[in-house]
Amino acid sequence: MGDLAAALLDALPQTQCTRCGYPDCRGYAEAMAHGEASIDRCPPGGAEGVARLAAITGRADVPLLDPACGHEGPRFLAVIDEPACIGCALCLKACPVDAILGAAKQMHTVIDEHCTGCELCIPACPVDCISLAILSGDRTGWNAWSAEQADSARHRYERHGAREASAAATRADAAKAVAARLLEQAMQLTP
Repeated sequence: MGDLAAALLDALPQTQCTRCGYPDCRGYAEAMAHGEASIDRCPPGGAEGVARLAAITGRADVPLLDPACGHEGPRFLAVIDEPACIGCALCLKACPVDAILGAAKQMHTVIDEHCTGCELCIPACPVDCISLAILSGDRTGWNAWSAEQADSARHRYERHGAREASAAATRADAAKAVAARLLEQAMQLTP
């Protein structure tokens, strides 16, 4: 990642919400750095976020967010109706910062201080037991989010990604081992 992309990434609130159209804040930062994305695509950052990105890129300050990405609003907190939760664990997979605690066929709960309000858990839930509560009152954009919270969310996202990559590598190794055994067995059967 180049210096410009790194500076842009640092200016994003790290909700990892994907509303910008990119898979994560890093992808959006890299696209902006390469001139492939405008600076008005981050609703969680709001108008303050657009101003920060404009200052870093030297692009004209765009007064409004791209409405296709959503609107600036308060910071949300996911809330699970625990008695209604069936323990499917789909929300665990959807949460980019591991803010949901639970296990398959067990009740799940949100760790409030880790939730970025990204909303990705909501469509993942097959029983609609996740709702959003306003966490920041009337504060929106960067006024609803601190640099410390963004740093924590980024760190949690990076750990989540590392864990997912490790699990994928383990699955790939296991699949290779099974394929090698099957090949060896097939060769033994061949005259």
